[in-house]
Amino acid sequence: MKPILIIAAVPQEMALLEHALTNTVRQTATTFEYAEGTIGTLPVTLCAGGAGKVNAAAATATLIERSRPRLVINTGCAGAYPGSGLSVGSLAVASNEILGDEGVQTTDGWKDLRFMGLPSLVQGKRAYHNEIPLSKHAAEKAMQLADYYGVFLMRGRFVTVSTCSGTRQRGEALARHFNAIAESMEGAAVAQVCLRAGVDCLEIRGISNLVLDRDMSAWDIPRAAEAAQRFVLKYLEDLDRPELSAFVPVTPEM
Repeated sequence: MKPILIIAAVPQEMALLEHALTNTVRQTATTFEYAEGTIGTLPVTLCAGGAGKVNAAAATATLIERSRPRLVINTGCAGAYPGSGLSVGSLAVASNEILGDEGVQTTDGWKDLRFMGLPSLVQGKRAYHNEIPLSKHAAEKAMQLADYYGVFLMRGRFVTVSTCSGTRQRGEALARHFNAIAESMEGAAVAQVCLRAGVDCLEIRGISNLVLDRDMSAWDIPRAAEAAQRFVLKYLEDLDRPELSAFVPVTPEM
C-alpha cells in the first residue's frame, strides 16, 4: 500500500502525529530527517522539513521521489486574515494556494507572474502562475468529516508568503487582493510540487493568530498545532476504515 506523506515546517507541528506512529523507522534523505511507520494499518511518512517555501518544496520533492505516496497532507499553523471568520484555534482547509510574493513591484503596484509572462508550472497546455489548486476530493472529504464530528472547519484560499504579514494593513490588503482567508510560509510550495508530481495534496492548518499588528502575546501556537494534528489523525483513522467511513463518499474529480 502506498503511504500517506505528512509534511510540516517544525517538529511542534508533528509531535502528536509522531506519538501516534508505530513500527517507527527514522531515516535521512538529502539531509531531511523523516520517520516511517504506521498509524492504524496505514503506512505513513512524517517530515518536519523546515520553515519557508524552499525547505517545503525540497522536502516534499525528496520524499515524493523516495516514498511515492498516494496523498500528501500539509499541516501546521497559519495566520487568519481579519474578517475571514476564523479565530485562534480554528481549523482551515485550503481550496487553492496562492504564491503571494512571486511577481514584480512596479510604479503601478505589485503585479503577478501572469503579468510577467512567467508561469510557475506548465503541464501540457495548462499554465499555472500564482494560483495552485489542491485536491478537491481530499478537501471535500475533510469538510464532510468535520461536519460529522461537529468540528468547525473553513475552506478557502490560502496565501503563501516569504515575508509574513506583521500588520493589519498588510493582512487586509492580501486578503482583499486574493480573496483569501489565511496565510503561511509553505503551503503553495508543497501544493505545486504535488501538482507537478501528480499526487493529491490536502492542506489542513490550525489558526495560531489573526493577522493584525504583530503581537505574539495574542498567539497560541500549541493550540493551533494540536488542533490541526488531532484532525489529521481523525482523517487518517477514517481512511484506515473505509467500510466504517464517517461520511458519504464524494464523487472523484473529473
